[in-house]
Amino acid sequence: MKRGRVAYAGAIHEAYPQGDRVRLADGRLCREEDLVWLAPIDVGTVFALGLNYADHARELQFAKQEEPLVFLKGPGTVIGHRGVTRRPREVTFMHYECELAVVIGRTGRNIPREGAMDHVAGYTIANDYAIRDYLENYYRPNLRVKNRDGGTVLGPWFVDAADIPDVGNLELRTYVNGTLRQRGNTRDLITDVPALIEYLSGFMTLAAGDVILTGTPQGTVNVDAGDEIVCEIDGLGRLVNTLAPDAVFGRE
Repeated sequence: MKRGRVAYAGAIHEAYPQGDRVRLADGRLCREEDLVWLAPIDVGTVFALGLNYADHARELQFAKQEEPLVFLKGPGTVIGHRGVTRRPREVTFMHYECELAVVIGRTGRNIPREGAMDHVAGYTIANDYAIRDYLENYYRPNLRVKNRDGGTVLGPWFVDAADIPDVGNLELRTYVNGTLRQRGNTRDLITDVPALIEYLSGFMTLAAGDVILTGTPQGTVNVDAGDEIVCEIDGLGRLVNTLAPDAVFGRE
């Protein structure tokens, strides 16, 4: 089942896709653009992977990692579908990152690979922006790159794990103003979903609501204020986001 969370008419509602409309839990049908979209789940700790696709690592001229490159993201980074993300005026290279987001459903520690998928509740789409101007080192993404307010878009739907039979073979696509710019497949993950869960749970407890952003494939290009970025993943839907200039956020 696909389900999301939206604000409408002064209340927060669970929402479901129904054709070209969105059905609220009370039965009302709404246009997607008339809703304020929230992250589809209550987000816990967000783990983000860097350089986890071989083609993207080659694109950035980095060798395969000996172990996963992981960093954490604060709660203020997360916004929902159709949200607006600030593009600072002075930056020269800001890019999207379309990623499969894995949502943990059951608390666990020292989870073996063989039982890792039993701890997955489901999946959603992430667009995790990066600003290369602020990047100190690809092996050590700093706070200004990966913990920016509104820099991580999640949604639109949370999809139950049972509805995605093969998470290791999902195509990802990113469109900028309607033009396809990025394409990849989760079969090319360097560290796949079960291995990531085994790795992370080996030194810390994973809890329900934690989210693992599994990395992005090659094809990241600079985007500017006013651009519409659409990320798609097979079976998960279509995540829309727009970039806006400083002035929209009260920064002249």
